[in-house]
Amino acid sequence: MNIRKDEKNDIIALSSLMTDLSRHPVTLDDVLNRLQLVKESPIDSLFVCEANCKIIGLLGFRIRENIEEVSRYGEVSALVVNVDDRLKGVGRCMIDYEEKLAKESGCKGTWLVSGFAREEQAHKFYERLGYVTTDYRFVKLFE
Repeated sequence: MNIRKDEKNDIIALSSLMTDLSRHPVTLDDVLNRLQLVKESPIDSLFVCEANCKIIGLLGFRIRENIEEVSRYGEVSALVVNVDDRLKGVGRCMIDYEEKLAKESGCKGTWLVSGFAREEQAHKFYERLGYVTTDYRFVKLFE
């Protein structure tokens, strides 16, 4: 497996992975807009995991500054593995990569938000890697 920064020609694979993650269609234009957002962001990065010249995973990473205690955390902003490649160590490989990036950036730790759609598998996966539940996220959407 190889992890590298995203490239524009990855959009078809990224569309499929992002659709799986969000559980609604993510078009090629949506992917291009997201890639542009990441490119312009000083805190966001997007990586793909490849095996046998095929993209099998997606990792979004960002640096979060914590003003309550003047520290930094790495954040997994997106993590998804192709359905056919799950339970083969791809997710663990991407988390290991993210944690390395966080340490290299002087982060105190790392965190992520995980939804409830696949909580049985995803939450147990994160717990096996040493992550613990600490808070709830509250969201209010504006129309």
